[in-house]
Parts: sequence; structure tokens; C-alpha cells
Amino acid sequence: MKNKIIQSTALFFTAVFFLASCNSKKEETVTPELEPKTETFLLLKEKLTTELRLPAELTGFQQVDLYAKVSSFVKLLKVDIGTQVKKGQLLIVLEAPEISSQLAAAESRLKSMEAIYTTSKSTYNRLYETSKVEGTISKNDLEMASGKKNSDYAQYQAAVAAHKEVSIMRGYLEIRAPFDGVVAARNVNLGTYVGPSGKGSDLPLLTIQQQDKLRLAVSVPELYTGYLHNGDEMSFNVKSLPETFKATITRMSGALDLKLRSERVEMDVHNTTKNLLPGMVAEVLLPLNAKDSTFVIPKTALVNSAEGIFVIKVVNHKATRIDVKRGREIDDKIEIFGDLNPQDKLVKIASEETKEGDIINE
Repeated sequence: MKNKIIQSTALFFTAVFFLASCNSKKEETVTPELEPKTETFLLLKEKLTTELRLPAELTGFQQVDLYAKVSSFVKLLKVDIGTQVKKGQLLIVLEAPEISSQLAAAESRLKSMEAIYTTSKSTYNRLYETSKVEGTISKNDLEMASGKKNSDYAQYQAAVAAHKEVSIMRGYLEIRAPFDGVVAARNVNLGTYVGPSGKGSDLPLLTIQQQDKLRLAVSVPELYTGYLHNGDEMSFNVKSLPETFKATITRMSGALDLKLRSERVEMDVHNTTKNLLPGMVAEVLLPLNAKDSTFVIPKTALVNSAEGIFVIKVVNHKATRIDVKRGREIDDKIEIFGDLNPQDKLVKIASEETKEGDIINE
């Protein structure tokens, strides 16, 4: 009897505990999760000023490779690598005996034809003066004398031209400097056989460079060509020197290279100290200053996906994708172009997972 009472008491407390547990679960309040807020910003226009670093090359303002015009031998070599030369200065004397012989023959023929022409001209003049007395000289004799004079004159002129041609060829045996500069390369020695390129001289005899003034050439990508103009100043440096140099844009090609799709821009560099050398590779700092204000946004607001490049605009708390084109970048900002207006509300941290028409909780 006592055991039955204990069992009844245990069942009673178990039932009470079960009921209490059910009531506590009913009393718990279920709080629905709220959508996270999306950070937005108002679109504004501003002038984006950036800098572009590009590799460039220094070359002599003028540079020329000198070749031999005629087949010959080096007789005198008056300069060497590093020699400062002046315009018109004699650099190399070549020797070609056959040209000397041709010149002597041309001079002899010229003197011979000159004597023949002088004689026929004198004969014609005497006959002409005599013919003024009627009946002394026949008209036929006068015409024959005139024809002989004209023929001899033509042959004399041919001899003059032939002599001039050989004289010009003789002048090619003297190699002179075309401008003030420095001998940058020498590829011949005394007695070397030289000739027209590909026949006797695969390499130039000499290379002359103007080094007191240099060209700094840089290829600017298509995206940035519209920001540069003649007269813009920029800075550059080279690895071998610690200082920074200044240069001004002097020439722009006005066309894009078909391979690189870039525009060649040249600057003149005055190298009076001769610290800079032709052939040096420089790094140019190009300032890209925009003329007009453009839309500039954080990079996180731009989505670049397989579907295209776009930003997410918020209209009536709904997402709208706006296709844009990207421009210049600087730090964490980027320039964009598209169907946008000032004060448009854009999502600051955009994602391609946001679909058209999604609710945006601001």
C-alpha cells in the first residue's frame, strides 16, 4: 500500500513538470529576423586628377648612320668613339683609284670639247660678220657653220655634265659630319673595304648623335590620350641618377600605333650637363587633369561581371542596374560614364547578387 502511494506521487510531479514545460514554450516570443541595412550614397561630380607612370626612352635629338656611297677603302680615319664633331667636319677619307682615273678622263674630254666648241663658235661668228656684206658668204655655208656650232655646244654640255657626275662621286670619298654631335659608334679601321649598304658595309661606318639635346619618347595608352596636350610639363627620372628632371610635351603623333594602340608623345630634353645618355630608359610621370567634372564613385560601388559593368541605383527602395563605362582610377575611387544624374542614390558596396527590382533596405 505504501509503495502505491509513492508511485502515485511520482506520477503527479512528472505530470506537473510536463505541463509547466509546455506553458513555458508557449510563452516564448518568436522575433523575426530583419533585413540588413544597405549603405548608400548620393552621386556627385568632381574633377579627378590622376598621375600615370609609364616607361620611356631617351634618344639623341638627331642621329644618323653614315655609310659609304661608293666601293672604296678607308684611307684616313680622323675621329673615334666619343669625339665631338662640328657640322661639315671631315671624318673619314676613302680611296678609290678608279674614280680618280674617271675624273681625269672626264676633265680631258671636257677640255677637248670646250676647245672644239670655242673653234666652231669663232668660225660661225667670223662668217656671220662677213655675210653682212652681200654676196660674200652663201646662206648655206652660214647655216652649216651655225649647225656645227650648236652641235659642238651640245657635246660640250654633255662633257660638263659627265665631269660633274664624276666630281660628285669623287666627293663621296670624303665623309663629313651632317650636324654638331658626338661619334657614338665606329665600325671601321684603316684599310677596311667599304661600299654601299649590304655590299661592303653591313654596319655603318660611323654613328653621329646630337647629345646636348635629347628626345624623350613615351607611348601613351588610348584611354589617356585625351588628357595630354602640347606644352604640358611633366617629370621623369632614370635609375642611374637620383634627381628628377622636367620636360615639356613638344610633339604628339596624332594617331595610334596599330600594334600597341597607343599614341607616341615626344618631349625635348636639354642635356647641357651631358648627365643623360641616349638609350637610357626613363620613367615618366604624366599628370592627367580632367577639363570637366565627371561622376566619381568608390570602387566598391562598381560591379564588373559577365553580365557587364554596372552600378546599382536605388529608386523607391528598389534596385535598378545602370550600365556604365569605367574611366580613370585613383586609390579607391573610379570615374564612370553612363545614364546617371547628380544626386542619384547608389549602393556603396554593390554585388552582382543584387537583381533588378530587389528591395533595398536603407
